[in-house]
This record gives sequence, structure tokens and C-alpha cells, in this order.
Amino acid sequence: MNNFPILTFLTFLPILGMVIVLMLPKKQELSIKITTLLITGIQIILSIFLLMGYNFSAGGINDPSSFQFVEKFRWIDITGFAWIGKIKIDYFLGVDGLSTPLVLLTAIVVFIATISSWSIDKSVKGYFAMFLLLDTGMMGTFVALDFFLFYIFWELMLLPMYFLIGIWGGPRREYAAIKFFLYTLFGSIFILLVMIGLYFSSMETLADGTRVFTFNMLEMMNPANYTANGILSPLNPNNLRLIAYIALFAGFAIKIPMFPFHTWLPDAHVEAPTAISVILAGVLLKMGTYGILRVCYPVFPEITYQLAWWIALFGMINIIYGALTAMAQKDFKKLIAYSSVSHMGFVLLGMAGLNTIGISGAILQMFNHGTITAMLFLIVGVIYDRAHIRDLDAFGGLGKQMPIYTGFVTVAFFAAIGLPGLSGFISEALVFLGGFGSDTTRIFAVISTLGILLGATYMLWTMQRVYLGSLNEKWKELKDLTAREYFMLVPLTVIVIFLGVYPSPMLDLMNASVNAMVKFITDAQGVYSAFNSF
Repeated sequence: MNNFPILTFLTFLPILGMVIVLMLPKKQELSIKITTLLITGIQIILSIFLLMGYNFSAGGINDPSSFQFVEKFRWIDITGFAWIGKIKIDYFLGVDGLSTPLVLLTAIVVFIATISSWSIDKSVKGYFAMFLLLDTGMMGTFVALDFFLFYIFWELMLLPMYFLIGIWGGPRREYAAIKFFLYTLFGSIFILLVMIGLYFSSMETLADGTRVFTFNMLEMMNPANYTANGILSPLNPNNLRLIAYIALFAGFAIKIPMFPFHTWLPDAHVEAPTAISVILAGVLLKMGTYGILRVCYPVFPEITYQLAWWIALFGMINIIYGALTAMAQKDFKKLIAYSSVSHMGFVLLGMAGLNTIGISGAILQMFNHGTITAMLFLIVGVIYDRAHIRDLDAFGGLGKQMPIYTGFVTVAFFAAIGLPGLSGFISEALVFLGGFGSDTTRIFAVISTLGILLGATYMLWTMQRVYLGSLNEKWKELKDLTAREYFMLVPLTVIVIFLGVYPSPMLDLMNASVNAMVKFITDAQGVYSAFNSF
């Protein structure tokens, strides 16, 4: 498998599917949908092969030799730019224990979202072309190790998501699409500026001994590769690394979304089609926390160490604010959207602990939240397709009318609450263990436990209002799940239960990389001293 460009196939197979979709006549809607399903199905198979061939003992993070399935060759090579000299950009892909779980998550969620998209009947050809382009952007972001390439994939997601919300969304779709686009683009400007600063501050030694500026993220993690006069070089006594870290962190935090950058999310979720809400919550939100772990932490280890308590503070705010706001919602979809704000706060809290347990819990929470929230938005979509409303107070007693559907609802709700035996429990438990294990984050972890109570409150209240009690006669004709809806919900339910009972396979997958990252970060003070000794 190491000789097969599996990451290239995983990333660009959807582009091939998009080309095929665009070549098909627009009237052949079934062929367009089947093509998309086959492409995303092959992605699932490739991700399983990736997992089967993965060496669980390899670390990754800042060690190029520990990354797996690496594909690297010169992509752009320009010389003669005065003082800039040679510009070198590599096509550099690879995975470690941080990215592999998210590659698997992306493949699963996109496949499920494809099945959910079967109900799309407006401009089907354009929808599935944009859908597949979005797939490439997400997958590429998780496997790119060259910062320039990473940024291309990061930006590539903006275009299809803008159109998928703006054309196929609800009544306020244009407003939601523009708001999403502007927020994300604003954050991308910060990322771009820091990327350029890092490029002109770090250098890579080529095979012939030539030293050139580099976009290689792994080279940027090595203090020995920085120039003395680079504005983001730790060798420069007047460097701007703190400002760069805050700007880069903010760029990624908008995507999480972290308070106070969260306001785009409820609008985007409410107006987006169900399948796009599934992708938005299941995958796109994880790209913000992934960017922080992949770039901010190892490139700026000394600042990460110093500002960890700020990350924990904002994680705590996300948890409690998101839960309180969710409790006040009457729109079913908006409630789930704000619950995502709350649950992504657990990821930030775990990351802030800077220990193996906390960061492992954060990454596992990213995966578990992706599958649980996908179930929750599909559940909302099922009821909206039948009733065409999402008002929580308009239902009642649906458990009697749709018992099988309510069974899936129960699993998803209790997984979101963190019931033992379901996947949400173990990841949140590890986050709190990691938070309590750090002097920096202990007080924030204590306060954040209130989020568990608040989460149970709004979830159980929603269960009572919508599914329990006497049946509202208005909905006595509603039908239970269709075969297509079973295909969407059963796989996610199996994953939620399996990882709740036996999370070791996922934890083993990330363990070596998490340990490598923790060592790198906890040595930050020593690294900072080494910077000053150059």
C-alpha cells in the first residue's frame, strides 16, 4: 500500500466524480446520484485500506519519517525573484495518528450525506458537482503537509459550501451563505498572512545543499530551520510570533466555531439542506481544531504552552454558553446547532490540557461528535421532510407514531448527553480527566462539568416535548423510517455503540502521535530557551 498513491486517490477521486457528473445530461438525475454514491463508496473502501495498512506505532507530528503513505514531489519551482531567490512548493501528502481518524470520519460522513442528498430534486447536476468538490477540499485539508497546499484545500471548501447553502438552502439561504463565506474568508486572511510570514522565516535544505524558503509544515516545526532575520523566527529578538499565533488561532477558531466567532453557524445550519448540515457539523467544524493541532501547536510550541489557559477558558465558555443558548431554542435544527457549539468546547478543553489523556480525548471527541451530530441532523431532517416544520412545541407523542425512528433518536440523544456505553461518554470523560490532570486547566474543567447537566437538560426536555406524551392528532398520518433512512442511521448507530463499548481501536490509532505531540509541547519551555541560545 505504501507504493500506491492512496492519499491522492482519496483526495481527488471526487474531482473525477464531479467531471463525470458534469458530463452526464442533467435529466439523468438517477445516474448522477448513483455516480456520486459510487465515488463516495469507493472513498470508504480506500479509507478502510488506509486504516488496515496503518502502522500504529509511528508518531508523526514533526518527524517526517513517522508519517505514513507519504507522497512528495516538487510541484512549483521558480527561480530568479531577486532577494527571494527560489520559490519551492511541494505536493506533500501524508497521515499520522492525528489525521487518520479524521480521514475516516470524512469518508463516512460524506457517504451518509450522499444518501441523505437523494431527496434533492432541484438542479441535481449542479448540487452533486458542488458536493463532490467540497469532498475534495475537506479530504485534502486533512492529508496536506505543505502549508501552501493545505491553504488551497482550506479555501477550496468555501466555493461549494457557499453555493450549496445559497442555492439549495432555506428561505434565508442567501444571508446564511454570505455570512458563512465572509466569516471564513476573514479567518483565511489571517491564516494566509501567517503562512507567508512563516515561509520567509524558515528554510529547508535541499539534496544539493541549497537552502530555500519553505512551506513545508514539518520544517517550520524545527527551530534549527529558522533564519535569523525572519519576522516570525524565534531567532529574531523582535519577532512577532505571539501576534502570529493569535492571528492563526483566530483563523482556525472561526471554523470551530469558538465564541465569539460562532454566530455564522446557527444561520448556516438552519438554512442548509440536511445533508449539508450533516457535513458542516460532522466534518467542517473539526477542521478548525485540526488546524490548531496540526499547525498552531507544533509550529508555535512555546506560545501554546504559555497561552493554554486561554484556550481552556474559551473552551469552557463554548461549553456553557452553547448549552444555555441551545436550551432557549424552539427550532429543532437551531438547538442541535448550538449543541455543536457546546460540544466543540469539550475539544478545546481537552486540547488545552497539553497531556496525553486530554488531547486523546479531544481527538476522539472530534470523531465522536462528527458521528453523533450527523445522526442528530439526520433525525431533524427525517421529521422535517414529513412535517415541514421544526417547531419543538408543535409536536408531541411522536414515539407512538414512529417508534423505530424514536429508537434511533434515543440513541443519538443519550450519546450526545454522554451516557456510559455510548461514544460520547468516553471522549468527554477523557477530556475531563485531562483537564483535571493539568494545573492550568483544572478550574476550567471543574466549571465545565456544568455543561454535562445543561446538555442533559435541553436534550431530555426536547425528548419530552417531541416524542413523549400524547400524540398530537395533527401528525397521526406520519410514517416511520424508509429504507433510505435506515441506510443513513444504522451505520452511525453501530459506530456510536461500538466506540462507546470498545474505544481502544481509535485510541490506539492516535496514541503514538498524541504522545509525540505532548512531548513536543511539554518541552516548549526548553525549546524556547533553545531558541534564545541560537
